[in-house]
Amino acid sequence: MSQNTKERIYQVVTNTILQFNEEIENKIDLKNGNATRLFGGDAGLDSIDLVSLVVSIEEAIEDEFGISIVLADEKAMSRRVSPFASVGLLVEYIEELCAMQKDDTKT
Repeated sequence: MSQNTKERIYQVVTNTILQFNEEIENKIDLKNGNATRLFGGDAGLDSIDLVSLVVSIEEAIEDEFGISIVLADEKAMSRRVSPFASVGLLVEYIEELCAMQKDDTKT
């Protein structure tokens, strides 16, 4: 995937978070960019909010790229470092999934 694609994914994720912030009490402060914590440790999202955010991001990715991805699956949960820990990790994980989707359509 190109750098441009990664930037587009970042924009989709951050725009979705900004919209999501309007609905939740503990806002996600994006001032740390890719290092912004989402879930786990001292992050503000609880598991219910995380699920809602993940669904919103999946829908936004489908709208932007025309591909359907599932973020919260066994592959994501079995990783040593959760892709939901920070914005940067989530963007990288989405980039991987998009690349796999693109590769699957070629075969």
